[in-house]
Amino acid sequence: MLASLFAVLAPVFIVAGIGYAWARSGIEYPTEFIARLVMTVGTPALVLSTLSRTQLDQTAFTSMALACMLCMVGMALAGFIVSRLSGLHWRVLLPAFMYPNTGNMGLPISLYAFGEHGLALAVAFFLTLSIFQFTIGIAISGSATSLKALLRNPIVISLAGAMPIIFLQWELPTWLANTADLLGGMTIPLMLLTLGVSLASIRLQHVGSGLLLGGLRIVLGGAVGWGVGQLLGLETLEKAVLVLQSSMPVAVFNYLLAVRANRSPEQVANLVMCSTVLSFLWLPLVLAWWL
Repeated sequence: MLASLFAVLAPVFIVAGIGYAWARSGIEYPTEFIARLVMTVGTPALVLSTLSRTQLDQTAFTSMALACMLCMVGMALAGFIVSRLSGLHWRVLLPAFMYPNTGNMGLPISLYAFGEHGLALAVAFFLTLSIFQFTIGIAISGSATSLKALLRNPIVISLAGAMPIIFLQWELPTWLANTADLLGGMTIPLMLLTLGVSLASIRLQHVGSGLLLGGLRIVLGGAVGWGVGQLLGLETLEKAVLVLQSSMPVAVFNYLLAVRANRSPEQVANLVMCSTVLSFLWLPLVLAWWL
């Protein structure tokens, strides 16, 4: 069991650790360029490649999308209650509780733990959550967005491209499938490297409250994911991916939005860093349960 857990988590932590060490060493890392490359090219290619390769059926995709939305509602309620009890503004805690790091960490761990089909289910969760994060999440944080900006978002475009594959059983031409595989292959390593670099740039304050609230986020996320899986009667693999994705730490993107809106970015940075550190202890327990 320990060997299986190590095989799943070691690549994720090692690659993120390389990114962290790279940033701490002072060597330049073009974060903005890499993030834009991953978002506009790598992620859409990964979505098309994964969904075309695994042929995720429409029932599984719809179930995972619905489960993701229910998890967001449950975590929004939890975030609102915790914000009232802690005295923090709800605009700070709601996005942190609702939008975990399902991309940088969730996708690679799902791949290594549950294989290609697990990755496809994780992509369905990630797509659904990303659309809400780039709309409702931005609005909650206090930043403005527009319908035009949403329609130009690469995640939305990749979702539109995936719909015929899922619901109409279309197959990509061989040349396009190979291109998507090639471009999608760079996405997960670059995501993990950028995660490590981003964590290295965050400075902690008030570590105690960050550990408490970050711990609540990942534990409640796993509990809500399990409850939603039970409610919807999901298959074992679907439920495992759902719980894993729901248990992820606070996404770094929440910190970037907090900075953009000037909405307590230091508090959000605390939540990102502390929940990520705690996830190194929490995620092995989650995986041990399902593996």
